[in-house]
Amino acid sequence: MDIDFKEYQLSSELRGHEDDVRGICVCDNVGIATSSRDRTVRFWSLDPSDKRKYHSSKILLGHTSFVGPLAWISPNAEFPEGGLVSGGMDTMVLVWDLRSGEKVQTLQGHKLQVTGVTLDNEDIVSSSVDSTLKRWRKGKLVEFWEAHNAPIQTVIRIPSGEIVSGSSDTTIKLWKGKKCAQTFVGHTDTVRGLSVMPGVGIISASHDCTIRLWALTGQVLMEMVGHTAIVYSIDSHASGLIVSGSEDRFAKIWKDGVCVQSLEHPGCVWDAKFLENGDIVTACSDGVTRIWTVHSDKVADSLELEAYASELSQYKLSRKKVGGLKLYDLPGLEALQIPGTSAGQTKVVREGDNGVAYSWDMKEQRWDKLGEVVDGPDDGMNRPILDGIQYDYVFDVDIGDGEPTRKLPYNRSVNINVPSVNFAEVYNPYDAADKWLLKENLPFSYRQQIVEFILQNTGQKDFTLNTSFRDPYTGAIPAKPTFKHIPKEKKNLSMSELETSRVAAVVKILKDTSHYHCSSFADVDISLLLKLLKTWPPAMIFPVIDILRMTILHPDGASLLLKHVENQNDVLMEMIEKVSSNPTLPANLLTGIRAVTNLFKNSSWYSWLQKHRSEILDAFSSCYSSPNKNVQLSYSTLILNYAVLLIEKKDEEGQSHVLSAALEIAEEESMEVDSKYRALVAIGTLMLEGLVKKIALDFDVGNIARVAKASKETKIAEVGADIELLAKQS
Repeated sequence: MDIDFKEYQLSSELRGHEDDVRGICVCDNVGIATSSRDRTVRFWSLDPSDKRKYHSSKILLGHTSFVGPLAWISPNAEFPEGGLVSGGMDTMVLVWDLRSGEKVQTLQGHKLQVTGVTLDNEDIVSSSVDSTLKRWRKGKLVEFWEAHNAPIQTVIRIPSGEIVSGSSDTTIKLWKGKKCAQTFVGHTDTVRGLSVMPGVGIISASHDCTIRLWALTGQVLMEMVGHTAIVYSIDSHASGLIVSGSEDRFAKIWKDGVCVQSLEHPGCVWDAKFLENGDIVTACSDGVTRIWTVHSDKVADSLELEAYASELSQYKLSRKKVGGLKLYDLPGLEALQIPGTSAGQTKVVREGDNGVAYSWDMKEQRWDKLGEVVDGPDDGMNRPILDGIQYDYVFDVDIGDGEPTRKLPYNRSVNINVPSVNFAEVYNPYDAADKWLLKENLPFSYRQQIVEFILQNTGQKDFTLNTSFRDPYTGAIPAKPTFKHIPKEKKNLSMSELETSRVAAVVKILKDTSHYHCSSFADVDISLLLKLLKTWPPAMIFPVIDILRMTILHPDGASLLLKHVENQNDVLMEMIEKVSSNPTLPANLLTGIRAVTNLFKNSSWYSWLQKHRSEILDAFSSCYSSPNKNVQLSYSTLILNYAVLLIEKKDEEGQSHVLSAALEIAEEESMEVDSKYRALVAIGTLMLEGLVKKIALDFDVGNIARVAKASKETKIAEVGADIELLAKQS
C-alpha cells in the first residue's frame, strides 16, 4: 500500500530530568510540561533565540514519589499564565499555578497511585490504582465511585462531555456522570492509554501490544499490530496520524492503520504526544524528552543527529555479548598499554563491536593479536553462569557474621576460541582471591583461606606461585594501607581514655556471641555510641555504624537502643539521613542499610520500622542502581524484610511502596543475581499473602515474571515461574 507520508526526524532534546520521563502535557502554544520518576514536573518554554528548541523555565517540586499523569489548565482569571494538574505514586493530585511555580491545591483522597488526571470544564477527574474515579471541584472532593473491578490506568474526557476510563480489567468504560453508558470489550490485557480520535471515537493502547480504534458505540473499527511489548501511550493528530509509545523502545507512527515509521529510543518510551503543528514529543526512560519533526527548518543539525545515532549505537552495544562476555564491560585498547606479567598471558579487549584476544610475548614485551573471540561448539554446556559470564566453578562462600552467602567464581583455565587458535591460560588462585576480595569489599585477612578453599575444591595440589599481592585490575603493588577511623586530630571529636575503654568493652561483649543470652551493656555505653554517631563526620563514622550494626543483634543492645530512640533521641534516623545524603560513602551506606535490616530480627522494633517505612525506603531508594553489588544486595534484603513485616501488619499502603521498590530492582538489567532473586521473592510474597496483587498486575509484573522465567539462573527462573502463575490466577 502506498501512503503519502513525510518521515519524522529528531528536532531537539530536552534534558534536565534526573530519571525516567513518565508523562507529557502539551500546553496549547505556551510550552510543554513533563513529569518524571525524579519526583518533579518541569515546564519547558520555547527558546526565543531558536524556535526549534525549548528550555526548562519552571521546576515544580511537591510530590514525594514519582510523578505520572499531567493536565493543562488554560489561562483564566485564577491562572493568568495557565496551570497544571499532576498525579503521583504518592496518591496525591496537585494543582500548580504556572505564574508562581507554586502548588496551590493538594487533593487527598486516593488510597493508591494516581494514574490519570483530566479536566471536565472546571472540575478535575482523577483515576487511581485503587479502582476509583474521583471528581474534584475548587479543591474539594465532590463525588467518587468504584469504576472498575481492577486498577484504573487512564482517564480522558471526550468532546461530547463524557468521561472514559481504561483499566487492568481489560475494559474501557464510558461514563455519563456516575453511570456507565458503554463498556468496550476487546483487549486481552490491561488498557494503559486512551486518546480521542477526532470525528471517529477513541483509540486505546494496551499491554497486549496492540492499539485499537473504537466507535463510541463500543464497536472495534480497527486493530493496529506492530509493537513487540507493552504499549503505554497513544495520541492522535488532526491530520489523522496516530503515535504510540512502547516498552519495545519505539514510538510508532500510524496512518490508516499502517505503521509508517518507527522512532527508535535508547530506552522505554513512556509517553508520546503530538504538538499542534504535527511535531511529536516523546518521553523516554533515559530521562530525556525528545521532539521529532517533519519540518525541514526544525530538524537538528548534523552534529546533533550524529550524536543521537551514536547514543543509540552505544545503548545497543552495551547489551551485546561475545563469547559469553558482556562487550561493554571489556576494557578498550588502552588496556594493552599495561605490560603483561607472564609469557602467554591472555587479555580480551573491546575493538569496535567485537571482542579481540591478545597474548603477551614476554621476550618482545608486546601484546600479540590472536583474533576475535567467538563461542566454541560446546561453550556454555554444563558450565555455571554468574553475572552473565560462564565459569568452571561458582562456589557459595559463607563468611559468617550474619552475612549473606557470597558467590565466588573461578576458572581453572580460560578457553578462548579464535580463528584457527585455541589456547588456555591457567588462573592463579591468588589473583582470583584478590580480585574477589576487592569486589566484595572483604578484608585481605581472608586471602589465604580463600586460596586454600579454591585449591581444595578444584583438585589442584602442590600449587606454588608468587603470593605477593598485586592489584588484579592494574597489576600494581600497593603501598601498605593506613586507616584513620578515629578523628584524633580534632580535639572536640576525639574520645577520652575512658570513652575509648568503654568502646573496647562494647566490642568485647559483641565478640562473645556465645553469651549474648546473658551479657548486657551499661546504659552509658549506648549513650556513647549515639553521641559518636551524632557528632562524628561522615568520613569518620564507619566504625561507629559497624559497632551499632552488631549491637542491634544483641538482645540487650537492641532493647537499650530502642529505649533511647523512644525518649526523643532518634539518632538512628539521623544516621540514615547522614549515610544516604550525597555524596554518599559506599562503606557508610552499606553498613547503614545492614544496621537497619538487623532491626527486623527484634520484634520490639517492628512499630518503629513501620512508622518510618516511607522515610527509610526513600532514603535508600537509589541503592538499587548502585554500582556496588553489596549495596544492591543489602537494599534488596531490606525490601524483602519490609515485605514480610507489612504483610503481617496488613499495611496496604506500605505494601504498595515496597512492591514499587522491589519492581525497580527486578527491572534493573545489571542487578546482581541474589539481589534480583530477593526482590522477586518479595514480589511473589506480596502477591500471594499481601493486599496488593491488583497493583502488582498493574505494574506489569507478568512481563517481569516472563523475563525472570527465561533466566539461565535456576533460582531466578523458578521464582519467575511462580510469579507468572500467580499473575495468571488473577
